[in-house]
Amino acid sequence: MKKIIQFKLKILAKLILKKYKPEIIGITGSVGKTSAKEAIYTVLSSKFKVRRNIKNYNNEIGLPLTIIGEESPGKFLLGWLYVFWKAFLLIIFKNKNYPKILILEMGIDRPGDMKYFNSFLKCYIGVITLIGPVHLEYFGAIENIQKEKGGLIKNLKESGWAILNFDDERIKEISDMTKAKIMTYGFKEKADLRAQELFFSFEKEKDISSLRGINFKLNFKGSFVPVLLPNIIGYSAIYAALAGAAVGIIYEMNLVEISEALKKFNSIKGRMNLIAGIKNTMLVDDTYNASPQSCILGLEVIEKIPLNKENKKITVFGDMFELGSYSEEGHREVGRIAKKTSIDKLIVVGERSRDIAKGAKEAGMNEDNVFHFEETREAGKFIQEMIKEGDLIYIKGSRGMRMENVVEELMAEPMRADELLIR
Repeated sequence: MKKIIQFKLKILAKLILKKYKPEIIGITGSVGKTSAKEAIYTVLSSKFKVRRNIKNYNNEIGLPLTIIGEESPGKFLLGWLYVFWKAFLLIIFKNKNYPKILILEMGIDRPGDMKYFNSFLKCYIGVITLIGPVHLEYFGAIENIQKEKGGLIKNLKESGWAILNFDDERIKEISDMTKAKIMTYGFKEKADLRAQELFFSFEKEKDISSLRGINFKLNFKGSFVPVLLPNIIGYSAIYAALAGAAVGIIYEMNLVEISEALKKFNSIKGRMNLIAGIKNTMLVDDTYNASPQSCILGLEVIEKIPLNKENKKITVFGDMFELGSYSEEGHREVGRIAKKTSIDKLIVVGERSRDIAKGAKEAGMNEDNVFHFEETREAGKFIQEMIKEGDLIYIKGSRGMRMENVVEELMAEPMRADELLIR
C-alpha cells in the first residue's frame, strides 16, 4: 500500500509542478539542512509567496505532500482519498494562491534517494550544507555520500544556482559536478558570503542566565550589515542564516532586508536553542539529532562562551546512530574533542556513548569528571544535584535517545516543555 501511495503521489506532484511551474529550492546535507530550510523560508517569506516542508516531510512521501499542500493522513484510508482529491483539484482548476517558490529539504538516507527526487523535481537553486559520516551503514563510505548529495547540483540547469558551504572540503570536491552558477558561503576569507566578528549577546556581562543569542557581521562583496540571531547560538545557526542570505541575494533582496528578516529566524526545536535552567543556569538544547560532525561543531561553540571562573561547562551526550563501521571511532573522536575544548564535566547516556567517555579519558580527562548513565531521566536527576548558579549545560544526542528528557529535568519552566522541546 505504501508503494502504491508513493507512486501516485509522485505522479500527482509532477503534474502539479508542470501546471504551476514554481521555482524550487532543494536543500540537502548531512548536517544543518532543516535549519537552512527554516532560514531560507524566513528570508524569502518576508517578500514572496513561499512554502516549505513541515515536520519531517523530507522523504518520498513528504515531498509530494508538501507540493500538494496537505499533511499525511497516516493509516487513514479516507484521508488519503481526500489528499488525492485535493491534488486533482489543483491540477484541474487554477489556484491563484499556489506558492511561487517551494523550499524543499531532501532527506538522503540510502543510495538512490537523490535520483528518485530528481526524477520529478527540477530545482532552480540547490543548497548543500555539510557532508559528513552519517547513514554509513547504508552508503559504506563517505565518498558515496558525496556523490549522492552531489546529484542535487548535478541536476541543476546552467541558469540555476548552486549554493555551497565553502568551509566544507568535501563540498568543494564535488563543486565541479554542476554547470549552474555557484555562490559560496562560510567563515573563510574566499567565500562569496561571509560571517565575521562573531560575539555572544549578553544583557549582563558573563551572566550566563542573561545570554540572549549571537551577533555577527554579514559580508557580501565588501558590503557589511550586522545580524542578530535571538535565542539561539552556534555555527549551525550562522551557517543556516548564511544560506538564507545567499538565497535572498539571488532573489535580489538587499542586505538590510535580509538582516531584518533574520531577526525573526527561530531555529527549530532542539537546535542549539537557549533555555533557562534551574538554579539560574543556562541550557543549550541541541537534542534534535546528532552526528560526530555536529557534536564537534557544538563543542567548539560552547568553548567560546565566556563564564566566570567559578562556573562549569557541562556536556551531556547520548548515543549517535546510523554510523555503521565508523560508530566506535566517531564516538571516541567526540570524547577527545570534549577534552580539548575544556569541558569541565562530561555525562554520557546509552551504550554507544561509552566510547565518548573512553575518548575523553584517553585524551586526558580526569575519570572523576566523566559519568555514564543508561537512561536520560536518571542522568537529568543526577545533573540537578551537580549544577550551581551560573553553570552552562549542553545536551545532545541522536533522535532515538530522547535527550530532550534531560532538558526537561533541568529547565526552569518544565510546564513549557511541549512548547520548547522537540517531541
